[in-house]
Amino acid sequence: MKIDFHIHVKLSKKVSFSPDYFRDMIAEARQEGLDAITMTEHFNTLRFHDIYEDLDRRYPYLGHYYDVKGFKVFPGMEVDVAEGGHILVIGTRESILAVRAGLEDHTTPETFISFDQLISICAAHELLIIGAHPFRESNSLQRLTREQLARLDAVDLNAKDLRTYGVEAMQAQMMAWAAEQQLPLVGGSDTHHPLQAGSIINMLDRPCETVLELKQCIQDGAYSIAISPCLPVKVRAADEVKQLLQAELLRHS
Repeated sequence: MKIDFHIHVKLSKKVSFSPDYFRDMIAEARQEGLDAITMTEHFNTLRFHDIYEDLDRRYPYLGHYYDVKGFKVFPGMEVDVAEGGHILVIGTRESILAVRAGLEDHTTPETFISFDQLISICAAHELLIIGAHPFRESNSLQRLTREQLARLDAVDLNAKDLRTYGVEAMQAQMMAWAAEQQLPLVGGSDTHHPLQAGSIINMLDRPCETVLELKQCIQDGAYSIAISPCLPVKVRAADEVKQLLQAELLRHS
């Protein structure tokens, strides 16, 4: 099974959810060879709950994922923590909405929840928890202690950072750091635009129907990561188109 562990289904946090845009994202991901994604939209995106309300109307939910004509969309979100980093939280629809409810008073930079508090909220649920883009200058995970990092299930080899800091250099840095922290490394495109889908793919050795199966697959090391040779071009093109589309949408909003 081929999956992307870090993908957004909205153009940006500032725009409304679009069913057509969602379909375009899934169609492009499918065309790039993916079988599944974890939908890690920002927890403080505009009208977060609209996403789930819309998907509930349009697609069957099979216990742990939405079935988009055979393509699996596992629920999740990307959470800002007070220490400055971002954490990907992936679980059942019910678990994600429950954790999101606990973050209602923590949606602005002045009120972001601490990492330890977030993990405490998550402890009541069976979740896959991934540290996003650990070395990104704007929201690094380097302020977390080794003990805190050990509470993650994996860390994110991020397509945006591979393009920004250099594919070979960032990959080598991430592999060395993840090994030092004794954490699995998984790939995430971190895309907000369909053009970036497929820039990095996790190839699991077995199909997964539940979040716990995804988590076990990672723990077992039963997967490999494939980085597209077109990654720098895909990320750059997606970013440029995103900026143009966002400006146009906001102009007419």
